[in-house]
Amino acid sequence: MEEYITEEKEKLHETAPDDTKKAVCVSIFPQGGEGACLMSLEELRRLLDTAGGTVSAIVTQMRNSPDSKYGVGSGKIAEISEICQNTGANLVIFDFELTPSQIKEIENAIEAEVSVLDRSMLILDIFASRAQSAEGRLQVELAQLKYTAPRLMGKGKDMSRLGGGIGTRGPGESKLEIDRRRLKSRVAQLEEELRKVEKNRLTMRAARERSGIPKCAIVGYTNAGKSTLLNRLTDAGILAEDKLFATLDPTTRQFELPCGTNLLLTDTVGFINNLPHHLIKAFKSTLDEAVYADVLLIVADASDEYAPVQLEVCTSLLSELGASGKPTLFIFNKCDAQTNGDVRHQLKRIAIDAGGEAVFISALTGEGMDSFTEALEKLLKKGKRTIMIKLPQAKAGLVSLLYSKGENVEVDYRSDGIYATLTADEKLQGQLNEYIIKE
Repeated sequence: MEEYITEEKEKLHETAPDDTKKAVCVSIFPQGGEGACLMSLEELRRLLDTAGGTVSAIVTQMRNSPDSKYGVGSGKIAEISEICQNTGANLVIFDFELTPSQIKEIENAIEAEVSVLDRSMLILDIFASRAQSAEGRLQVELAQLKYTAPRLMGKGKDMSRLGGGIGTRGPGESKLEIDRRRLKSRVAQLEEELRKVEKNRLTMRAARERSGIPKCAIVGYTNAGKSTLLNRLTDAGILAEDKLFATLDPTTRQFELPCGTNLLLTDTVGFINNLPHHLIKAFKSTLDEAVYADVLLIVADASDEYAPVQLEVCTSLLSELGASGKPTLFIFNKCDAQTNGDVRHQLKRIAIDAGGEAVFISALTGEGMDSFTEALEKLLKKGKRTIMIKLPQAKAGLVSLLYSKGENVEVDYRSDGIYATLTADEKLQGQLNEYIIKE
C-alpha cells in the first residue's frame, strides 16, 4: 500500500499542470482489505481525471468504519491539513460517503482553503458535465439537489453553481446554500418535469414494442467500450473517450444482423462500484432501458485486472433493477490490449455460471466481431419454436399480438375459432400457452 501511494505521488507531481485542480484522496480499509482499497482508489483517481483534476497525494488508514467526526482519525486529519498546505491541494476527496456535519468538521480542521467532497459528489459532478439531453440535465440536477446541496456547507462554500471547478458544476440555483423552502420547491418542480419526460419515453417505448423489433440493451461498467461497440455496429457517431462516464444519455440505433434480422441497440449509462442508490433512483427511466430489453449485451473490459469484480458489480446492479434473467451475451472487449489469461478464464467462468454466452472482441479494431454477430443470432433464436394456436372469437384482439411479437405468422379464420401458426419466443409462448394446440 505504502509503495503504491509513494509511486503515485511522485508520478503525479511530475505531470500535473500548474492550473489543474489538485486533490488529496482519502480512504479507509479494514484489516486484510488492502486489495479492495487499491482498486477503489484507482477508480477514484480515474474519476478525478475525468472531472479535470489530478491526485496530489493519497492518505489511507486501516479502520473498520469511518470516524463519526472526521471520517478518519484526528491524526490523519492533521496530516491531510499539512499536505494541503505543502502541495497547494484545493480538494480533499473521501472515497466513502460523508455526512454534512463531517464535511463541516473536516473543513474547519484543515488549515487551508479546500473543498471537501465524497465519492458520490464527484460522480455527480462528472454527470453534470456530461449530461446533454433535457432529461439527463433534469436527472442530474435533481440528484445534486437531493444529495449535494445539504452537504456543501462550511467555510468557503458560498460558491456559485455557475462557477468553475470540480464540485461546482451543473444546473440549478445560483447559490449552493439555498434555503429549505426553495430547495423543496425546486425538487418538486424537477420531479414533475421528469414525470412528463418519462411519459414521452414510455410512448416511444410502446412504439418500439408495437414494431416487434427485438430490443438489445448494451450495459456494463463505465469505460468498458459500450459506445465504441455501438459505433462499430451502426456508425452512431457517439462520443467515445477513454474516460469514465463518457456517455450519459442513452442512444438507440437500428442494426441488421447478417441473417437479415433487425435489432434496436441501446447504449446506456455505465455502472460503477458503490453507485449511489439515489442516483440509481434518479436515473430509473434511463436505466429501465435494460429492464424492458429483450436481450442484454453485458460489456466488460477484458484487459482490466479488476474486470471480474466489475462484472459482479454489473450483474448485481442489473438484479437490483429487476433486469436479470434475460437472454444475455457477455462481451469481453479490448482483447487487442494485453490481457491476462487467468482473468480471461475467470471472466468466461462468470459468464457460464450466469447462464450466458461469451465472446471476446475488440470494438476498436473489429477483431472478433464475426463471432459476436454469430453468438447474437444464436441467442435471439434460442427458445423460439413453431406453434399452432386456436383463439376463440372473443380473443380476436390477440391477433395483433401475434403479428407484432411472432414470426412467420399465418392466420386462418374458421367458424369454430381463429387458427394460427407462428414462430414464438419463450415470452410469447407463455402469453399464448392456454391456446397452444400443437407444437
